[in-house]
Amino acid sequence: MRDVSIVIKGAGEMASGIAHRLFMANMTRICMIEIDNPLCVRRTVAFCEALFERRVEVEGVAGTLVRDQADLAEAWNRKQIGVIIDPEWKIIADLKPDVVVDAILAKRNLGTYKDEAPVVIGVGPGFSAPDAVHAVIESNRGSDMGRAIYHGAAQPYTGIPATKAGFSWERVLRAPQAGKVCHVKSIGDAVKAGEVVLHVGGIPVRAAIDGSIRGLIREIEVVGHEKVGDIEPGGEPSCCFSISDKARAIGGGVLEAIMHL
Repeated sequence: MRDVSIVIKGAGEMASGIAHRLFMANMTRICMIEIDNPLCVRRTVAFCEALFERRVEVEGVAGTLVRDQADLAEAWNRKQIGVIIDPEWKIIADLKPDVVVDAILAKRNLGTYKDEAPVVIGVGPGFSAPDAVHAVIESNRGSDMGRAIYHGAAQPYTGIPATKAGFSWERVLRAPQAGKVCHVKSIGDAVKAGEVVLHVGGIPVRAAIDGSIRGLIREIEVVGHEKVGDIEPGGEPSCCFSISDKARAIGGGVLEAIMHL
């Protein structure tokens, strides 16, 4: 299994949880594909940060920015995950990987099909097996979260954030308008309800609950209602720097599907 090459579409929170789980299972030949400016909130556990920092670590696993296959080969020799900017997914045809995982979580299939690799796995709504992909991984919370589906489809997108400590929508910070993000707080900071966490276009965005800042989008231009932050209610700061239970469960489902197929 150490010789299996894997391309993961996306390098955000969930995709990074998948990559970490596979890497820890000794599937270390991983290439993650991203767009130029990914909208990532949980940046401390996302390999897409390599696009800005060149090299990052997620729970002890390193990811590094690569430009081409030569760079990717060097990264694999150093036991690092390669992260490449490739919005058209061109490296898939060049690399001819054994496995392709679509972990963009766009709530629909953006063009991932079985002819891309011997094993193709879709994560979340919009995918069905075995017609479009070989396996689908359930991403909605509940008893089936992380389940590998070989005949059928994932549940529809609910749009409802997970409930933690009795809070759901209150945990999520959204842009009140389009504009440039400017941080007031940092990831891991404690926050009280009513405190300003960041500004968007000069408009303050306040916490609705007490907790810890679990995620903050980079200081970039965003559109109105974009998710720009995430609060862990009453959470310890350490939870802001660890892979979520959801990402680990989905990663486990992908690992099962690869081994099964």
